Amino acid sequence: MTVSWTPHRFTGGILALDTANTVVLRNDPEKTFDRFDDPAEIARFAEAASGFRAAELGGRRLRAPDPGDIKPAVVSMREATDRLFRHAVSKGAIAVELLPEFLAACATGLSGSSAEIGAPGQPFGDPATPIAFEAALAVSALSLLRDETIARLRICPNCSWLFIDRSRNSSRLWCDMAVCGNRQKANRHYRRRTAVREASND
Repeated sequence: MTVSWTPHRFTGGILALDTANTVVLRNDPEKTFDRFDDPAEIARFAEAASGFRAAELGGRRLRAPDPGDIKPAVVSMREATDRLFRHAVSKGAIAVELLPEFLAACATGLSGSSAEIGAPGQPFGDPATPIAFEAALAVSALSLLRDETIARLRICPNCSWLFIDRSRNSSRLWCDMAVCGNRQKANRHYRRRTAVREASND
């Protein structure tokens, strides 16, 4: 099924978390599914991310011409990133035993890339030329290791997506207030009305 890569799909706050969140409802084994089951969606995601993550990428476009070939590397990075940082949210620190898998997955993503990164104003290299999606994904994932970023990582209580809380007082609860926040409000309202109705029938 073709995915509509809307702004809601990019509420993680950084490319690596948006990618981790392409597995939907990780906390529900009966309903979970992978938006990258079809490799073609990796290319479509990369194209959408080039726009939605333009600030992070310094305006550099993402390139994924052979999504089937890069799918193993992308999925490996995605899963290692999710495990490492989901654990970090729950424990407040990085688990050293999870680092080798994460670093190895990122190394695979960077393998063969000739990109030069980190120049002032060009965090992902020369914006005039595209960068391989798997290389950019590795760079984004590695950037999550900063202490100040780890302290702001959150898990949405509605959909279980990972996101960075960049609110001024670090009080953001939902990955997307317009979607998950409103769903939770609607669910609470429904439960209250049901409780009142049942009480009046007693």
